[in-house]
Amino acid sequence: MRAGVAIVLLVVLAGCKREPETPALVLQSVPAPERLPAPALEPGRVSIRGDDALADVLSWTLPEADIDQPARARASARRALANGDLFETGESAIPLLLALRKLEPDNAQNARLLEKARAALLAQAWMALDAGDDLASLRYAQRHGTVLRTLWPELPEAKTYLEAVDRAGQAFDLCLAGERALRSGNLDAPGGALDLFRRAQALWPLQARAQRGIAAVESAVLMEAQALAAGGDFEGAYAELARAGKVRNDPEAVAATRQRIEAMRSDRIRRLSDEGLMALADPAGLQFARERLAEILRIALPGTGAGVALRQRIDLVGHYGLFRPGQVFTDEMPGGGRGPALSVLPRGGFAMGAPEDEEGASPDEQPQHQVRLDRGFAMTRHEITVGEFRRFVQATGFVPRATQRGHSLAYDARSGNFLRGSGIDWQSGYDGRPAADDMPVIHVTARDAEAYAAWLSAQTGAHYRLPSEAEFEYALRAGGQARYPWGAGAPPPGAGNLAGGRDVSARGRRWSNAFPGYGDGWWGPAPVGSFAPNPYGLYDMVGNVSEWVADCWHRGYRRAPANGQAWVNPGCRTRMYRGGSWASAPAQARSAWRMSGGVDATNARVGFRLVRQL
Repeated sequence: MRAGVAIVLLVVLAGCKREPETPALVLQSVPAPERLPAPALEPGRVSIRGDDALADVLSWTLPEADIDQPARARASARRALANGDLFETGESAIPLLLALRKLEPDNAQNARLLEKARAALLAQAWMALDAGDDLASLRYAQRHGTVLRTLWPELPEAKTYLEAVDRAGQAFDLCLAGERALRSGNLDAPGGALDLFRRAQALWPLQARAQRGIAAVESAVLMEAQALAAGGDFEGAYAELARAGKVRNDPEAVAATRQRIEAMRSDRIRRLSDEGLMALADPAGLQFARERLAEILRIALPGTGAGVALRQRIDLVGHYGLFRPGQVFTDEMPGGGRGPALSVLPRGGFAMGAPEDEEGASPDEQPQHQVRLDRGFAMTRHEITVGEFRRFVQATGFVPRATQRGHSLAYDARSGNFLRGSGIDWQSGYDGRPAADDMPVIHVTARDAEAYAAWLSAQTGAHYRLPSEAEFEYALRAGGQARYPWGAGAPPPGAGNLAGGRDVSARGRRWSNAFPGYGDGWWGPAPVGSFAPNPYGLYDMVGNVSEWVADCWHRGYRRAPANGQAWVNPGCRTRMYRGGSWASAPAQARSAWRMSGGVDATNARVGFRLVRQL
C-alpha cells in the first residue's frame, strides 16, 4: 500500500458508524424535495443487494390492522401520522388507513388521510435518502422504496424515488469498491479508486462518500509526494503533485503541499550543507563534503544558488586545507611556543621568468613560461630570524656548515668588499659582529635551511620545506607581472631594504650601482618586517637578504616544471637563491632575477624562509 493511504481511508470512513437498521424518524407531512436529474443507470445489480440485511429490507409486507371501531382506528391513524409512524406495524398510519379504506371505501375523510400518509411517506423517503451516505441511512431509504414499490408502484413520484434510491445504492457499492481500491493503493489507474468514486458521483451527485473518496485519493497522492520529498526524490514529488492536480480541482491543497515540499527541500539542503561543513573540519572529510554538495546540486532548483557556501568551503579545503587565502597563523610548538608566522597564499598562475625585451634580463631567466599552482600554500611572513634558528640549534645540537668550517663571507667596512672572516657563522651579522635575534639569519647553506625545516616539521606535525623557485617568484610578484615587484619604474619610498643612491655606510661609502634617489636608512640587513608587506602579506620579499630555494641550478627554463614544483636533480651541487638583497644592484632586484650558489656556500647576503604545505 502506498504511504498514507491507510491514514487517508480513516478520513473517508469517519462518521460512518453502523446505525440501527431503522432509525426513528419523526416528521410532519412535507412536500418531496426537488428531484435530481437522473443519469443513466448502471446495468445489473451490485453486490450490496445480495446481503441478508437488504433481503430483510426488501421483504416488507403490509402489516394487518385490526379495526373494531373505525372512528377509534381513524384517530389512531392520525396520531401515527403525526408521529411519523407510517408503515412498520399494524398500528402505523398506512396499514390502518388501508384497512379503513376496505371497510369504508366511500369515506372521503379516510381518503384524505391516506393521501396525506402517502405524501408523508414520500417526504420521509426523500429525507432518508438525503440523510447521509452510511449503510444504515441507505437501508432506511431502501425500506421506504420497498413500501412504495409494494403499495403504489405506478405512482410517478414513487417511480422517480425508486430510480433515485437504486442509483444511490449503486453509488454506495461503487464507493465501497473505491475504498477497497484505496486501501490496496490502486488510486487513479483505470478501474482504481478514483475511477470508482467518480462513477459513484455521476450516479448520485449528492453522495458525500464519493466526494470524500475523491478527496482521499488526492490526499493519498499528496502524501506520496511528501513521502518522496522526505526521501530526497523531489523530481518524483513534483510528478506526484502534477498527478494530484488531475484528481480534483483543489489548487489550494496542491499549493499547500508544494509549500511543504519546498520547505523539505530547503531543510534538506540546509542539513546537507551543515553536514558537509562539519565534515570539512577534518581534511579527511573532503570526499564526504563533496558527496553532500553533489546531493544538494541534485535536489536544488536551477538558479537558486543552493550549496554556494559549501562549494566555496570545499574549494578552500581542496586547495587550502583548513585555511583560507590571506589567513595569517602560526603552528603550536612543544612547551607552548609557536612557530614562525605564516601567510596563506592564493592558488593561481603567472608568467615565470623575464620576457625577451626586459631590460637587464639574462638568458638564464628565459624563456618566460606559464606556471600554474593549483593548490595554495603558506609561506613564512618574514625571513627566518637568528632567534628562531637559535632555538633549533639549541634544541638539536645541530652544527651548521659555517660553524663547522669556522668562516664565512662578510662585509668588510674598511675595503667595502665581501671577505672571508674567521669565526663567522649563523650567529653573526653582515659585518661579522654578533647579530640580534630579530635579524634575518645569514651565513647558512641551503642544507642548513633544510635541516631547520625538518626540525620544525617534526615539532609541529606540519610539513615545512624550502619554497620552489616558482613558488618564490609567484610570492614575490604577488599578482603582478612587471619588471620589479612594485612595478616598472623606480622603487617608491619604503619599497624595501634596497641598494639606494641615498644610502651611506658608517664610513661614508655609497653604492656605485644603486637606485638613484632612493634611500631606506639601512646599510646591511634590517630587522625582519621593517618595511611594509606585499599584497600577499609577506615581508622583505624584495631586498633585505636573498633567500635559498629548493631547486637545483638549471641554465634557463626549457623543460622547467609548469606546476610550480621544485626542479631538482638528485645529488646536485649547485642550488638556487632568489630575491634581491640589501647589497644588490637594481638589475638583481627584478622579479625574474635568479642566482646560483654551491651547496656549502655561505655569505652575508643570503638567508631563507620556508613554505608550509596546507
